[in-house]
Amino acid sequence: MQSVKTNPDRFRKNQIPLYLYLIPLAAFMAVPIVFILLHAFKPLDELFNYPPQFLVYKPTLENFRDLFTAARGSITPISRYIFNSLVVTVFVVLGTVVFSSLAGFALSKMKFRLKNVIFTVNNAALMFVPVAVTIPRFMTISFLRMDDTYLAHILPLLAMPVALFLIKQFIDQIPDALIEAATVDGAGALKVYWKIILPMIRPAIATGAILAFQLVWNNIETSSLFTTQEGVRTLAFYMNTLSAAGTVAGQGMAAAASLIMFVPNLILFVILQSNVMNTMAHSGLK
Repeated sequence: MQSVKTNPDRFRKNQIPLYLYLIPLAAFMAVPIVFILLHAFKPLDELFNYPPQFLVYKPTLENFRDLFTAARGSITPISRYIFNSLVVTVFVVLGTVVFSSLAGFALSKMKFRLKNVIFTVNNAALMFVPVAVTIPRFMTISFLRMDDTYLAHILPLLAMPVALFLIKQFIDQIPDALIEAATVDGAGALKVYWKIILPMIRPAIATGAILAFQLVWNNIETSSLFTTQEGVRTLAFYMNTLSAAGTVAGQGMAAAASLIMFVPNLILFVILQSNVMNTMAHSGLK
C-alpha cells in the first residue's frame, strides 16, 4: 500500500479540501494588512467617509508628502530619530536573545533550588499588561538616574517573559544525553551553551528576536515617560507626534506613518516565518 506524504513536494488532488479551507482563512487573516496598505493611500475625503470604506478609489501620495514635509520642518532631523530607534532596537533584540537563551538553558537543563518557582514567576508575568508596571518602571528609571539616556529605552524592555517561555520550552526538547556526553568530554556549561544549545535553538531565537523587534520598534512608552529631550527619542514616538496633530491633514499623516512603521515588522516576519512556525510546534505545553 502506497503511503501518503504529510508534506508532499508538489500539488496533489487530495490537497484540494485543505486548500478550500486554508485559502479563505488566509484571506481573512490578510484583511488587516491589506487595510493598512490601502488606508495609507486614501485621500482625505475617503479617510473621513462614513461608513468607513475598505478599498481606495482615488489613491494618492499626498499623505506621505505631508508627513515628510512636516518631518523636514522639525527642529530635530528625522535621521536622529531613525538612528535612536536603530540603536535601541539592536541592543534590545540582542539583549533579549542573550538573556532569554541563557535563562532558558539554566531553567531547562540545570538543577538548582527554586528553579520551578522562578519559571512560575516568569509565566505569571505573562498575565500583566505593560500599563500595570508603568509606575514601577518609572520609579526604577528615576532611581537609577537613567532619564534621557538610551538605557531608559533599553532596560525596561530587556525582560521579555514570552521569549523566555518559548526558548525554555524549545530547549526542553534537546536530549539530556547530548549534554551529558559533552560534559563527559570536558565541556563546561558555557561551552555546552555555545556549541550545542545555540545551534539547536535557532528557530526559537529567531522567534524571540521577532517578538523583541515588534515590541521595541513600535514602542512609544519609553520616549513618552522616561525622556524629555528630543535627541534621545525614537522614530515611533516622532511618527506618533506628527500623526497625532489635531488637524484634518494629521489623519492622513497617521495613515502613512502606520504603514511606514508596519512594513519592517512585516518584512522581518516574512523572512523568518518558517522559524516561527517551527518554534510554535516545538514549544507547546508538554
